[in-house]
Order: sequence, then structure tokens, then C-alpha cells
Amino acid sequence: MPTYDYVCGACAHHVEIFHSMSEKPRKKCPSCGKLKLERQIGLGGGVIFKGSGFYETDYRSESYKKGESSAKPAPAPKKSADSAGTSPSE
Repeated sequence: MPTYDYVCGACAHHVEIFHSMSEKPRKKCPSCGKLKLERQIGLGGGVIFKGSGFYETDYRSESYKKGESSAKPAPAPKKSADSAGTSPSE
């Protein structure tokens, strides 16, 4: 449920009210009691990402990266076209 900003047109009281989106806007000011409360257009809440990362592979720890690189097999040495089929003793 979102938090809405309200301002009273009579006493200029600012208040934040937490209610559902389907609920009608409030009209009665909690400070002066008059029906002059108006809902303001707010900036909304900022998005906060908590945890180790947004994607599973983001921000991996250094120990995980080292373990992953040591688990990969070493690439086989490439043979050049010159040495294919000939031996150094010939």
C-alpha cells in the first residue's frame, strides 16, 4: 500500500497517510478537522535493492570468482600448420 502526501487548505498542515490505492482520498484534516484536505502529487518512493545483487551473477564475491576460474579446464595447446606431420629429427 502506498503512502500519500496531503495538505490542508485551511491550516496548511502537511500529513502522510498510508492507505490502499482503491480507497477514496481523505478530506478531513487531522489537525483542524475541516474538510479541506487535498492529496498532493508526490515523487513516489525510491526503489531500494537490498541483498547481494539484482541478478544472480552480479556482484559475485572474489572467492566465488576464484573457485569458478580454477574449476575450468585449461585450454589445449594449439598446433601450428608447420609442425603438423613433421618431427624435429627429420
